[in-house]
Amino acid sequence: MSGLAQALRLRAAPGRLRAARPRGGGAGARPWGWGLALGLALGVKAPTAAGCEAEGGREAKASPLPPPRDFGAAIERSRDLLRRVKDEAGVPGIVVGVSVDGKAVWSEGLGYADVENRVVCKPETIMRIASISKCLTMMAVAKLWEEGKLDLDAPVQIYVPEFPEKVYEGEKVTITTRLLVSHLSGIRHYEKDITKVKEEKEKANRVLKQTKDKEQKEKEGKEIEKTDSAKLRKEHEGEVKSRNSKPGGKDKEFEQEEYYLKEKFESVFESLKIFKNDPLFFKPGSQFLYSTYGFTLLSAIVERASGQKFTDYMLKMFRDLDMLSTVLDDNEAMIYNRARCYIYNKKGRLVNAPYVDNSYKWAGGGFLSSVGDLLKFGNALLYSYQAGQFKSTNGKLLPGYLKPDTVAMMWTPVPKTEVSWDRDGKYAMAWAVVEKKQLCGCCRQQKHYASHTGGAVGASSVLLILPEELDSEAIGSGLVAPPRGVIVSIICNMQSVSLNSTALKIAREFDKEKWAQYID
Repeated sequence: MSGLAQALRLRAAPGRLRAARPRGGGAGARPWGWGLALGLALGVKAPTAAGCEAEGGREAKASPLPPPRDFGAAIERSRDLLRRVKDEAGVPGIVVGVSVDGKAVWSEGLGYADVENRVVCKPETIMRIASISKCLTMMAVAKLWEEGKLDLDAPVQIYVPEFPEKVYEGEKVTITTRLLVSHLSGIRHYEKDITKVKEEKEKANRVLKQTKDKEQKEKEGKEIEKTDSAKLRKEHEGEVKSRNSKPGGKDKEFEQEEYYLKEKFESVFESLKIFKNDPLFFKPGSQFLYSTYGFTLLSAIVERASGQKFTDYMLKMFRDLDMLSTVLDDNEAMIYNRARCYIYNKKGRLVNAPYVDNSYKWAGGGFLSSVGDLLKFGNALLYSYQAGQFKSTNGKLLPGYLKPDTVAMMWTPVPKTEVSWDRDGKYAMAWAVVEKKQLCGCCRQQKHYASHTGGAVGASSVLLILPEELDSEAIGSGLVAPPRGVIVSIICNMQSVSLNSTALKIAREFDKEKWAQYID
């Protein structure tokens, strides 16, 4: 029996309500307990989700269930996890935010936003969000595409003739917006030497293939010779070391000179000069190469398609999304609650991060934000993604910022892509996406979620969205409304800190506790 059917039966027979609440949860649990049934029996109306109600006090017909009342256990476990991550990585300050079904249920800062002046981190602390900026830019691209102002499959020169047409191995090739947002354009990242990039890519692919072969042989009960196993382990450890250097130190990406540009660029078109005349690393569409510069070109496309300066268009979008703490990483501006950035020097001492000007990469890594704003952004996307499934509201449910099909397109894995921070995922359109999967009974269940991490000079970040798998019976009842799911955002003022797995663990804790609070 589904949770909805049970709730309706209890409403019809309130005397049969069970007072006991199970402590265990599970994937089969449903969020319709005795509290809801009693409320329905007494004619009490469930409140609308925070931030998603209609303007002027009009309520959408499909009112969501009241959120679980207490996430104390999940908060305690997650706080302990976050403290361990902070201590192990030597992070000066870290801030976390969690929302469940559109409602912020936990926001907390640990450590210092400013070590020298002993300013502690708090929920309002603002830090560099680095490559999560790509997700924000993708929202703008999607909006322009919905409005018919931007063709995802048109050559970029239609919008930015300043970007020269490209030739690869004597053949004229085409770069489109669709290729840019999935890092398939062939435009370089910070490394200029194509030989080094190819060597690193080949090494990574070789290690990945050997790892998969090893897992497959072990699954089939075969053994690998000790020499091969030792060689594989050595190469794998070397690859992991190169990708995950000591937190606060300089991994290979942070060794690139262009990461530390101090020049202030007056326009997104001016910043194209850094890379526009460089050769492509491969034929567009044939391979994946993560490229922040591809998003610098994307910012010029957004500016031309919208008819507004890229920064103006983005700031207007942030206002529309009620993200009032999300701003440009401008060194000159007075930005309240902005944290300082830190790294560890060669001697292992904590020092202030070097001065950089991120005006050359607003779209790909140039915004500041708070965990609260990132939760609002995530909920706007999750609401848009799920709103189309609630047909029973007779059109009274407010539309999402984007159309459901648009978000579904953004969260559809793209062939030939990869994700460095999540081996289960594929890159989609400015998001890493892990699809639902379970290979064997009573074994690991891989849930569907979308995420993006960020790494900047003196900062690391992650935003993860874990949508609820909606029950068709519940949707049709009008008892629930979007957004449904868990969103986690984490920001810290130290570079090279891996946060994606931490965010996923926290999301699972809150998801588990959400279901555990209701009757099976």
